[in-house]
Amino acid sequence: MLITNGRVLTFGETPRLIENGGVLIQDDRIAAVDFSHVLEEQHPQEERLDAQGMLVMPGMIVAHTHFYGTFARGLYIPGPPMKDFPEILQRLWWPLDRSLDEESVRYSALVPILDAIRYGTTTLIDHHASNRFIDGSLDVIADVVDETGVRAVLCYEVTDRDGPEVTDAGIRENVRFIKKAREMGHPRIAATFGLHAALTLSDETLDRCVAEAEAIGHQGFHIHAAEGPADREHSLATYGIPTIERLARRGILGPHTIVAHAIDIDAWEMAALRESDTWVSHQPRSNMNNAVGVADIPALLRGHMKVVLGNDGFSNDVFEEMRVAYLLHKVARDDPRVLPADQLLDIVMNQNAALAQQFFGQTFGRLEPGAAADVILVDYDPPTPLSVENFPWHIMFGFDGRKVDTTIVGGRILMRHGVIPHLDAERIYAQAREVARGVWERFWAQPT
Repeated sequence: MLITNGRVLTFGETPRLIENGGVLIQDDRIAAVDFSHVLEEQHPQEERLDAQGMLVMPGMIVAHTHFYGTFARGLYIPGPPMKDFPEILQRLWWPLDRSLDEESVRYSALVPILDAIRYGTTTLIDHHASNRFIDGSLDVIADVVDETGVRAVLCYEVTDRDGPEVTDAGIRENVRFIKKAREMGHPRIAATFGLHAALTLSDETLDRCVAEAEAIGHQGFHIHAAEGPADREHSLATYGIPTIERLARRGILGPHTIVAHAIDIDAWEMAALRESDTWVSHQPRSNMNNAVGVADIPALLRGHMKVVLGNDGFSNDVFEEMRVAYLLHKVARDDPRVLPADQLLDIVMNQNAALAQQFFGQTFGRLEPGAAADVILVDYDPPTPLSVENFPWHIMFGFDGRKVDTTIVGGRILMRHGVIPHLDAERIYAQAREVARGVWERFWAQPT
């Protein structure tokens, strides 16, 4: 198709704002970017999509999320408020993942992906848990990804917290699905090796996961680590070394590994992450909600580390996550100069894109010939001039994902004028409410 009459923000090495610009899409890639009239003259037979003056820009990417957390929304938890992060895990998240069956895994993926399409999020890196339904769980999510049309990287979080059978099944599911994803060669589905968190994994299990990954020629893991003081205290008390140092010694870190959070780390651990070229994913809304501290993202960026932005299961509105990060670090440092909008936009459009490229082998985060045709149209009519230089601050103070009008992934229109024609959102939400009742009943039935 040929997108015409847009305000095209290309991003990339030499970003441009093309007034009355156009984007030519052929198959699943971008073929050309230029002024509308130029592309219309060159390709008169191409099907047109009129952007009607809207912003045309690359789709958003989420570096770390949890589809399975969908049914936590509105869930009543009896008893006093949870006082710290370990209690939040024990009273909310672990009982919830034990309450999921095949149907609820499906709907727990459908709902956030539906929202992702609405918010212009085209690629998501998920971290799944359903400890009573493990074998084949990633197939269920992959089917949803295929049906909805987004891109996703999937894994299962291995943990020791529910006993050796659950540990074995988690490892088995990762190995099986990594092999399957490789064989499928699906352009929108990839896999990595999931690990829950350092504090629920023994040295023996970490060593076994490294061996299993090496045996199938897979590199890298996706793990939570240093998510607040509890993780550090557990590691020091149990192993005598800090969390990140322990992961480094066990061979978990590396250029293909994603470490989510990395909040409570010292200078030596930061150096270990940097020297191993590990990806560090930042989730400000989740960290604030769990009161686990603030990751020193400005210091990581100063060290030219690979920092990416995730959401840890919050809404897949990347613009909103950016805004929270923008405000949080200023308060944390008592300094309005910290983590400016252009630096945040660089994380999302360049670093998140580079991470996605590592999994899919395509160029993301820019509109240029050869890049993936993951494009969004944003209905934003600014009251002040807009340019490449000031666009980051328009995001912070002017719009969020609710202004996304059109979402395109791999050249396929998933949403147009806010309508997602291939998904019956009303039916999905109605069925999700029914499924949630069963999940909640199983949740409440568990011993406290």
